[in-house]
Amino acid sequence: MQAQESYHKFVTSLKSALGVLELDKTSQLYRDVTSICDHLASPIFRIAVFGPFNYGKSTLLNALLGTRTLPIDLIPTTGAAIRVRYGNEPHTRIVLTDGAEISKAGTDVLKEYAILDEQRRMRGDVASVEVFCPHPFLQTGVELLDLPGTNDREAQDNLVRDQLLTADLVVQVLDARKLMTLGERENLRDWLLDRGIKTVVFAVNFMNLLETEEQKEVSNRMRFVAESFRSELPNNISNLYRVDALPALRARLKGDMSALQVTGFGMFESALQSIVAVEKEKTASRLPRAIASGTQVRDALRAKVEAIATGLRSAEDKRNAKIQIQQRAEKLIKQGFEGSVSDFQSWLYLPKLIDGYKSELAAALQQGEFSTWENGRFRQDIIAQQQAIVSWVNKACEFFNRERPPELMIPFPSAPEVLLPPPPAASKSSSSGAAPVAIATGLGWVFGGPVGAAVAAGAAYLLNQTEEKETPAPPASYLSQVQEAYAKAAENYLTRFSTDAFSALREYEEKAGKVISFNVSEEPVEIVSQRHQLEFVRNLVDNLTQELESVRASLAE
Repeated sequence: MQAQESYHKFVTSLKSALGVLELDKTSQLYRDVTSICDHLASPIFRIAVFGPFNYGKSTLLNALLGTRTLPIDLIPTTGAAIRVRYGNEPHTRIVLTDGAEISKAGTDVLKEYAILDEQRRMRGDVASVEVFCPHPFLQTGVELLDLPGTNDREAQDNLVRDQLLTADLVVQVLDARKLMTLGERENLRDWLLDRGIKTVVFAVNFMNLLETEEQKEVSNRMRFVAESFRSELPNNISNLYRVDALPALRARLKGDMSALQVTGFGMFESALQSIVAVEKEKTASRLPRAIASGTQVRDALRAKVEAIATGLRSAEDKRNAKIQIQQRAEKLIKQGFEGSVSDFQSWLYLPKLIDGYKSELAAALQQGEFSTWENGRFRQDIIAQQQAIVSWVNKACEFFNRERPPELMIPFPSAPEVLLPPPPAASKSSSSGAAPVAIATGLGWVFGGPVGAAVAAGAAYLLNQTEEKETPAPPASYLSQVQEAYAKAAENYLTRFSTDAFSALREYEEKAGKVISFNVSEEPVEIVSQRHQLEFVRNLVDNLTQELESVRASLAE
């Protein structure tokens, strides 16, 4: 019971592995594993007979059955895998590939569906062929399997190779006239030994066609074959027998037992019955090939593990390389951004700003050209500073795929007002109590009280005197006061500009910092999926390895 449970787990692991490997259903490994999984659970003891064309396989089986059940002829005939099972009456059932079933008494229908066509090809529309025969040997739960001849067409060879995997006992028919050819040795190695099929009996046919001396020589060679290939058979049972199939069939049909013994068939038949009696209730013969197929599947899974791991490492390396590039980019962009901001801050530093623009602005105010000055070099210098800062933010947005923050807007203060000193008194008749004059840049003089108009350059002024009196030039001290008023207005403007610009820059820095900052994103779904798949396949490999060890242990018991 425990062994059956172990086999069930093993089969389950194998079937799960097939799904993971995603093998083509026509691949050899897929067909082998599917066959062995079905075979492990089958109660039928299957004996398969195989060999090249014209080696007398069907004749041998007919001799065993004592009737001409299977079609035989002088030319190769068997064109399907024919399963011979027990039945109360001779009967044939054929299932076609389209699902249709043909069921007829006797075996004559085999000549239509189970032989090769004129081009020696198997029919492509036949899925399975079963023959039911009332023979006591079959009644013990034995199934005989007549296979097409090998070494003729690839399709036949593939069919035979697949069917051998599910045989509990393989009878390899040899021709005494060309004992164990190179092709037969290759099939023995590739189709049987390498696949864990070691319950093999060799049946040497056509010995009766050789001269006595030739028979002795062949017998010696037969012993060499038997010794070079150690079958896993019950004790005291040989793996090599002489069977003259056609004479044996004739003797069996005539009921001539003495003639049957001369053919060597009696010893062969007795050996088959002994093997079945000992091995039928055991699964030992099936386990080596199950282990061989399971080992192949495990190796394929390990290869898949390596392929997944390689792909995962490649994906992780690419992601890590991209992260490193982005981290370096973040560092460089931050450095560039901070450098540009620092340059702008240095430019906005009030003493430096006053030193660079105060005199120009004062002159522009005196000349009433403030707007022209503001839109000239001053604004262009600010735009250059803005562009230098914003360019780094734009690079960050493109590189990190972020939305751009609002533009860096540097506000410009309103036009400055110039507070001029009151013009000097020119005479006693001049009005007293004249107030200082406020000047709005670009609008000329604005007068207060009875004071006359002063010239735009501040070098002349008018007094509210009689028309016939000559206007005297203002004193130097007054001109100095006027220039000082323009200079102070310019300084106030630049001070306001610096304060407002610093404030706007700080706000922009906060917004830009969120854009430039690089955060490592979550792993892509593809990498997560690959990692889960890798873990799953590794677990499957471990489980299958444990099941293989368990099956090996049960085989050793």
